[in-house]
Amino acid sequence: MKIQADALLFDNDGTLVSSLESVYRCWTRWAEEYGITAEEFARVELHGRPAAEIAADLLPADRVAEAVVRIEQLEVEDVEGGVHLLPGTRALLDSVPADRWAVVTSATRRLAEARLDEAGIRPKTLIAADDITRGKPDPEPFLLAARRLGVDPARCVVFEDAPAGLQAGRSAGMTTVALTTTHQAAELQADVVVGDLSAVSALVTDGGVEISVGD
Repeated sequence: MKIQADALLFDNDGTLVSSLESVYRCWTRWAEEYGITAEEFARVELHGRPAAEIAADLLPADRVAEAVVRIEQLEVEDVEGGVHLLPGTRALLDSVPADRWAVVTSATRRLAEARLDEAGIRPKTLIAADDITRGKPDPEPFLLAARRLGVDPARCVVFEDAPAGLQAGRSAGMTTVALTTTHQAAELQADVVVGDLSAVSALVTDGGVEISVGD
């Protein structure tokens, strides 16, 4: 399958890199510190959502700001050795000019930059939780990325592993490619579903970027 686009928008964790072990390790410790039971914690969708929204689901409003600072501290401290590139990431990013792609993450800028730096990825455009007022599944993060890149949202392709991110991409009017790195294919609603980015290649043309998607 071939997709014509002007820009590629990537989620970070679970799409470009994996830090899932670190994420669950840190959030489990955080939950214990804040007296949240395993049952309460299990009811909350963790992946692909801003920390502030997760904390707000679990804690009184007056404790959320402090709790967000704490989880960011735990995750940043756990970055070293806790992040690795997923298959296909390096080859795909190296094939696309820096002004044709962006990272759109639910993490804070401090945490996102720490994880990306650990993996050797330095995006020219990064949209983080600090930049938006409504996180995924709202389309705001992806629409902001398109605006920063100066491209029509309809000419963007979103690469995501989480249902919330895919919903955000669809709501933004973008083509969506789902990766089964953290969820089963049946859980992912997208235009195309692949295992990881090793199934994707890109060719820069006069008309934009031609994306080829395999199985």
